Amino acid sequence: MIWNGRSAGLLVAAAMVMSGAACTAGGGGGDEGLSCAGRYTYQDRTYQDVGSVTFTPGKKLGVATQPPCDDTGGKDTSEVPVTTGTAYEVDGIPPEVAIAVGDTPKTATLFAVGSDPDLPPEVQELIDGS
Repeated sequence: MIWNGRSAGLLVAAAMVMSGAACTAGGGGGDEGLSCAGRYTYQDRTYQDVGSVTFTPGKKLGVATQPPCDDTGGKDTSEVPVTTGTAYEVDGIPPEVAIAVGDTPKTATLFAVGSDPDLPPEVQELIDGS
């Protein structure tokens, strides 16, 4: 095979797609079916991003931590920088069920314990109403 600029470019593009796909559903990290980037922990509970949902954020709760993503094939996760975000209450839903995480209440995203299809009923109602 003759390597030229186009072949090398295609190889780089394929590698980028594969590395991005490694952190999606079933891509590793120990929790099969959960996205590495779509999880936060707060007070020893793991919350999963539930997507674009209309909700009303409440008061600031504290710091939520995004667990390291072990999608590197055995790389030491202690070397991976920890990501944090501010956790906020979600009006009408206890923090044991769902929180919002973001830099501000207006930019926060909804996270809930469980994942499709096992979302808590309170969260499913928000999704159905969005």
